[in-house]
Amino acid sequence: MLAAPLSAFAQEAPSPSTTSAQAIRQIVTPDFTQIVKRYGPAVVNISVTGTRLVSAGGKDAPKGSGPEADDSDAMQSFLRKFQEQFGATGASMTVPVRGLGSGFIVSGDGLVLTNAHVVAHASEVTVKLTDRREFPARILGVDTKTDMAVLKIEAQHLPTVTIGSPTELNVGEWVLAIGSPFGLDNTVTTGVVSAKARTLPDDYTVPFIQTDAAINPGNSGGPLFNARGEVVGINSQIFTRSGGYQGLSFAIPIDLAQSVARQIVATGHAAHGVLGVSAQEVTQALATALHLSKPAGALLSEVHAGSAAAKAGLQFGDVIVGIDGHAIETSSDLPLWIAMAVPGQKIRVDYLRNGKAQNTIATLEAPAAALTAKAGNLPDSPILAPLGIAVRNLLPLEQRAADTKTGLLVDAVAEGPSTKAGIEPGDILLAINQTPLTSVEQARQLLAKAGKSVAVLVQHGGDKSYLALSLP
Repeated sequence: MLAAPLSAFAQEAPSPSTTSAQAIRQIVTPDFTQIVKRYGPAVVNISVTGTRLVSAGGKDAPKGSGPEADDSDAMQSFLRKFQEQFGATGASMTVPVRGLGSGFIVSGDGLVLTNAHVVAHASEVTVKLTDRREFPARILGVDTKTDMAVLKIEAQHLPTVTIGSPTELNVGEWVLAIGSPFGLDNTVTTGVVSAKARTLPDDYTVPFIQTDAAINPGNSGGPLFNARGEVVGINSQIFTRSGGYQGLSFAIPIDLAQSVARQIVATGHAAHGVLGVSAQEVTQALATALHLSKPAGALLSEVHAGSAAAKAGLQFGDVIVGIDGHAIETSSDLPLWIAMAVPGQKIRVDYLRNGKAQNTIATLEAPAAALTAKAGNLPDSPILAPLGIAVRNLLPLEQRAADTKTGLLVDAVAEGPSTKAGIEPGDILLAINQTPLTSVEQARQLLAKAGKSVAVLVQHGGDKSYLALSLP
């Protein structure tokens, strides 16, 4: 066999597959320098100061899941050991909070998007631009359900980002993150989209974009750019066993973030519609058993009695394949479109029943927190005078939304121990000291025996924590 010189191969015409591969490499390799130069000035550093009440809690006390790790777990452990050693109940103390995060400017007059956990417990928020200017920021509102917050700084003609479409983002596509990990301003990291519509075990109704871009403490709230320099997500969570980056980063899709931000700017808060179903993936085995053409959609394993879904005629065993014209390929697609809708909004639901295509109109309802606005004006809500609050038993719908069968819903809060502790209308009192609450009368009896202080287990959104209250 004759050996050919290397130059001979270089002169041969490339095969179609080689040409295609070269074209793909040229198309998908972005010029990161241009993205950073153009949009880096719109990414800001956020610093917060404040205080928080840390209580002993219990074994199931919530832990932060964002990249920002503080010493609350260590303090909670200390208080728990103190409580066990000395027999105290409701041991707690107020500790200072200092934190760093990231954000980005979405309007020239000073609207900034970031994560809710970045500004949690903040009494002062400072936004620093890349040109070293610093501005005090107002928190217009937060939404813990989606981990979103909107800030406002008083400035004009600020640099802004361009918003993209997460639905057009493909797995394997290049992405770029800019933020302030460990306070290092305007740090740039890159990676690819590892997966879309990823659900996490925390209490978030978010179909996260998973990437392998390096995200560390301080990156939270910063933008995730696609290869065209458009923001497609907000960096929010990491999976880690070390406290730092381990290749699994998660971003909130920007279309969901914008929907929440618009509500916050308009009303100061965000409300999310509730369909009232439990759904699961359609596997190939289930698709075969249900006579479906392919394993796609969200299979309803439960339709809650009296819910929006039940009123619209949906049943367990139905497979939702579309919401308002948007395809539902997996069960994790369903929360996205429901979360972007508001209570009272009508949505078209396309579904399969016994293999046949059908559709219906559902009017979304409010979760327990949203129902509080109506309940808070009820004049006949029982009063827990020592706490200065009006409470009532949870309705069945509210129990399902809050995932609890016990507790009392706070309808109204007067000036007193509860306001000082941070209890708000819509919170749920789960226990007094270590006794679960089942009725208003039981709560009154427990308070009568409590003496001068009491520990109250409170559920606020998806978070549960003990609060120490001094009684009159």
